[in-house]
Formats: sequence, structure tokens, C-alpha cells
Amino acid sequence: MEESSDSYSVHGHPSWLEHQQQQHQEDLDNVESLRRKIKYYFMNPCEKYHARGRKPWKLILQIIKIAIITVQLVSFGLSNQMVVTFKEENLMTFKHLFLKDYVDGRMATYALYRQADVYDHIDYVIEQYGLLRNITVGNHAYEKEGVIYTPMSLCQEYYRNGTIYPGNETFEIDAQVETDCLEISPMYPQSLQELLPNFELHFKRLLSVKIVFVLKAINLQTVRHRELPDCYDFTVMITFNNLAHSGRIKVDLENDVEINECRDWKVTGVSARNIYFTLLFDCLIIITCITSLTLCTRSVLNGIRLQFEYTVYCRNCSGKEVPWSEKLEFLSGWYILIIVSDTLTIIGSILKIEIQTKALTSYDVCSIFLGIGTMLVWIGVIRYMGYFKKYNILILTLRAAFPNVIRFICCAGIIYLSYCLCGWIVLGPYHEKFRTLNTVSECLFSLINGDDMYPTFKNMQQKSSLVWVFSRVYLYTFVSLFIYMILSLFITLITNTYDTIKQQQQSGAPTSELQRFLSMCNDLPNSGVYRLEEKRSCFFNCCANRCRGHEERLTSVA
Repeated sequence: MEESSDSYSVHGHPSWLEHQQQQHQEDLDNVESLRRKIKYYFMNPCEKYHARGRKPWKLILQIIKIAIITVQLVSFGLSNQMVVTFKEENLMTFKHLFLKDYVDGRMATYALYRQADVYDHIDYVIEQYGLLRNITVGNHAYEKEGVIYTPMSLCQEYYRNGTIYPGNETFEIDAQVETDCLEISPMYPQSLQELLPNFELHFKRLLSVKIVFVLKAINLQTVRHRELPDCYDFTVMITFNNLAHSGRIKVDLENDVEINECRDWKVTGVSARNIYFTLLFDCLIIITCITSLTLCTRSVLNGIRLQFEYTVYCRNCSGKEVPWSEKLEFLSGWYILIIVSDTLTIIGSILKIEIQTKALTSYDVCSIFLGIGTMLVWIGVIRYMGYFKKYNILILTLRAAFPNVIRFICCAGIIYLSYCLCGWIVLGPYHEKFRTLNTVSECLFSLINGDDMYPTFKNMQQKSSLVWVFSRVYLYTFVSLFIYMILSLFITLITNTYDTIKQQQQSGAPTSELQRFLSMCNDLPNSGVYRLEEKRSCFFNCCANRCRGHEERLTSVA
């Protein structure tokens, strides 16, 4: 009687042993359910379709998005190209109109050496400015403020006071800079000779002479492409630079461009329907990107939820903490990439719509958003290429080698920066490629790739024998170090990672606890198991209560 009382309860319920077995079976079912959920999360779209019959909407949407975004980028690129061409051609026009005896490609050597030439060139600018409407072949005009034309500004900057005697090697300078300006109306132009009583250049103390004026123009070439023309404000600045006081006054012409919406316009002979189609197309892209952003965000949240459940399982069942390398497996970098690209594309499309409706003229900002967004969209295609084994090894190699590559680049970058600083300070006065840190970096990067080696060695001036010898040692050691050692080590780093990934694929053995956990799930995508609707409570609650319930049962038995 005592043995039977140990096996059954008073009311005929199952024994404690059977309850324990039932609880153990439920735990096994929960673990298998978790394995299937995680395995399903890491499946490719085709496998997910066979597993649950769900169509790969994200894949289809990404293909459609790539096509329409590329069409949008090409369309905007052609439009932006017209804007850039109009700016560049106007800059060239201004150089030919206002710079005396200007020849294309000679801006770097365009300079003056005599006082009379300086007066002559300033007078030429004033004269051409007054005759602009009669000599230009473009649609340029003066700027107006109300009914008054904006005048040209002629300013000279010079030291406040100074007496300079190079023959006696003596000088006295007041370093305070003063500025004298004159305003010249385009409707009443005056020659410099008429202005001389009020304007005289102090060449001994002269720093610069700046001539500034504003011209307006309209870019009519956009009409042929079914776009409304833009109105441009060109702030032209002609600078006579005498900062070096070397007897050579360099002359430069620059212009700042401001694009504005034309106040009053009327275009006939062209239907506005094409403009509306373009706006609808941009709206379609925005809707597509928002849909893609929503689906990818949902996938990221599902991955975080599964990562949390897997972490709880490992902590409660095996007492182990999941390393960050495995936690990051659940956070798909491809989804993050698509989310960023969708966000940039949405912002860029909104800016493009505002540009087309002439509410905004920031072509450069819009180009950056659309360009980066399209680049990331195309890079995201690699994710789907990785589902094929022959392409997947490339992606796995890049991902596995990335941390080591970053560490390697940091160390190599320190050596590279040291050579840049040394070359800039020592060779800068003797070689034009080492004048600034930017040009030094570009020169050394070209040498690493084997470009422009001979001209770099040849153009080194031999005015100083010590510097010439140093330049040879400097260049030979840099080329030898980076080409024969650092690049070879970098290639070895990639090839070793490639061999490791290839061996892992050939062996098929799991390399992490997560992969071992998933390898125990033998359910194929077309087995039908994944189609079953699971009506269980949250796995987190099961795992969280499992150890506590187990302890309570042990206590009751005791």
C-alpha cells in the first residue's frame, strides 16, 4: 500500500515522475520551437517560401526599388549635369569677358608684373562691365535692387603705414590692414583715369585688389528636357593678389552661384504633363522606400527578439552568456544598410520634388542623398548574391576579415601619416606635389599603386644636395615599405581568411555555439513543420520559469 501511494496521488492524478516527464517533454518542444524559429530567420527567401509558403515580398520589393531608384538617379544626374555645365561655362565666359588677353588653361600663370599693367587690367574690367549688354552673347544682365542697379565694388587692402627700404635692409610696417572701396554704377561707368584722383594703389603696402559685382542669367536649356528654367545670381570676384610682395601679382576670377526661382515665367509649346509624371514617379519611389523601410525594420526587431530569447535560453539552461559575436548574428547588417539607404533616398526624393517645384535649389545636397542612397541599394544586392555558395564565400571572407583589416589599416595609417608629415615639411618647398598635406597624401597614395613614380623622382629640384639625397632615401624607403611589405601583408591577411572560410565550408562543421544549436534542427524547409501555427506562450516565460519550477519540485520532494 505504501508503494502504491508513492506512485499515485489520492485523487488519481499522475505521479510526480510522470509530471516530471511531461514537463521535460514540454521543455524539449520549446527548445525545438526556438531552433525552428531561429533557423527560419536565417533562411534565404526561397527557403522561407518553401517553409511557410510566404512569397518573398522583400526580395521582390528590393528588385523593383533598385530599378526605379536607378532611373530616378539617371534622370536627376542629367538634370544636375545641365546645372553644372551652365555654371562652368559661365565661369569661362566671365574669364574671357573681364580678364584682358586671357587664354584658356593659363589661369595658373596669369599674373602681372608692372604697375601700368595693373591699372590697365582694372580699367579693362570696368570698361567691359559697362559694355556688358552690348558685348555678351549670353542672356546676362545687371542685378537690380528695386529700380536701382547694384554697383560694382572696387576695393584695395593695404597695410596702414609703412616705409620700406630694401637697399638699406630696413623697413617699418604698421600691420593693421585698411580697406578703401569705390562703387561704380553700371549705367554710368567711369574709366580708372577718371577715378584716379579718388583712387590710387599703394603698391609698396598693397595686399590685394578685389573687384566684386553681381550678374544675373537664366538657364534656358532645361526647357528642352521638360523642366522649368532656373534663375542664377553670379557673384563675380576678381582678385589681384599681392600678399607675397614678390613683384608678381597673381590674378584670379571666381564666382559664387546662387540659384533662385524665377519670379514670373511662362512656357508655351510644352505640356506640363511630363512634370507631373516626374513628381508622381518620385512619390512612387518614396512610397516604395517607406514600405521597404517598414519591412526591414520589422525584420530587425524580429532578430532582436530572437536574440533575446536565445540569450535567455543559454543563461537559464546552460548557465552560459552568449558572446557579442553571436548576438550580432541576429542583427543583420544588410537590413541596417537597406534602412539607411531607404532613409537617404526618401530625403533625397523629397528634396528632388522641392527642386522640381522650384521651392528649393540645393542640387548638391540632393545629389549627396540620392547618390549615397543608390550606392547602398546596389551594395545591398550582394546580400542576395550570397545565397549562392560560389558567391557566398566572397561575402563571408569580407565579413570575417573586416575586423582584422580595420586593425591593420589603423597601424599602416600611422606609418602613412608619418611619411605625409615628413614629406610635407621637408620636400614641400622643393616639389609641387608636397606643397600641402592633401597633395602629399595623394602623391604617396599614387606611389603605392605604382602611378606617377618617374615624374615624382624627376621633378625634385636639386637646389639643395642634402634635400635631394633625403628625397631619394624618403621615396625609396616609402615605396619599398608599402609595396613590398605592407601590401603583401594585407594580401596575406585576406588570403588566410579566405582559406579558413573555404576549409570551414568544405568540412561543414559548425564553428560557433549558435551554429551547433541550429545544426541539431533537422527539419527541412519543405517538411511542413514550419507551417504549423504555434499556440504556445512566449518562450522567454517558459525558460524563465523552468529553473524556478525545477527548484520548487526538488524542494517538495525533499
